[in-house]
Amino acid sequence: MTNFTIELGSKAKSNINGFAGIVTSRAEHLNGCNRYWLEPPLDKDGKYMDGRWFDEGELIVTAAPKLKKTNNERGGFSSAIK
Repeated sequence: MTNFTIELGSKAKSNINGFAGIVTSRAEHLNGCNRYWLEPPLDKDGKYMDGRWFDEGELIVTAAPKLKKTNNERGGFSSAIK
């Protein structure tokens, strides 16, 4: 079982290329590497930019999550603002 060290909804940035965004997904790989998907903010024109996957050791958390997981009636999770 994997122990992810970064919470979903955290703001993070790469310590290699400076790419920054919000952690919206995470994945456990067979080789034991945890990876996180960062969604960047909208660009200057208000358009969505492509997110990217990063290894856990490459990321620096810059802000705690502003969302809280809450159980929904279907047994999964939905996000709610704290």
